[in-house]
Amino acid sequence: MPEVIFPGPDGRLEGRYHPQKAKDAPIAIILHPHPQFGGTMNNKVVYNLHYTFYRMGFTVLRFNFRGVGRSQGEYDQGVGELSDAAAALDYLQHLNPNAKHCWVAGFSFGSWIGMQLLMRRPEISGFITVSPNANMYDFSFLAPCPSSGLIINGSNDRVVPTADVDALVEKLHEQKGITVTHEMVDGAGHFFEEPHMETLTSSVDSYVRRRLTENTR
Repeated sequence: MPEVIFPGPDGRLEGRYHPQKAKDAPIAIILHPHPQFGGTMNNKVVYNLHYTFYRMGFTVLRFNFRGVGRSQGEYDQGVGELSDAAAALDYLQHLNPNAKHCWVAGFSFGSWIGMQLLMRRPEISGFITVSPNANMYDFSFLAPCPSSGLIINGSNDRVVPTADVDALVEKLHEQKGITVTHEMVDGAGHFFEEPHMETLTSSVDSYVRRRLTENTR
């Protein structure tokens, strides 16, 4: 899988780009957890989400936010990181102008950034949110949430209480015109350590394949 360097708003950004042969393949970007707590594009959840989308026929890009790895810049409280995500999506779309669908997947801090990107980019047709930090970040900007998607967390998450995720999901369920699916993996922690990683990727695979099938009818 080729390493890529592409322009960001505060310097170059480092990524991993995994294209499909089909020119009209759907595209997806994967967003990593908090840069100041060891989050990188090589996080196990991010890595596994990347390959889950690729195996489903997506052209996939994951990348390091500013100040992480070989990406230039410094941590910017989420503001600059949202700009980084927008730049990554621009780059991915430039390489794949004929993509049929566009998805965003984020883990932990990356889920917060991903949901904000969703609000700003109407071309995003679906989202995957893993272990959203509903106790740390304000998700009230999802009013209304513009697209259907999957929120998945673990019942033994010690970083984000399940009650906070439940409250977020309940608020999103009140909205009309979209369907937010919620799955809680029994026994899984915030990082979906084994043996729960396979359950996570299987759930994502099943959900995305179902959505793609519905869109082609």
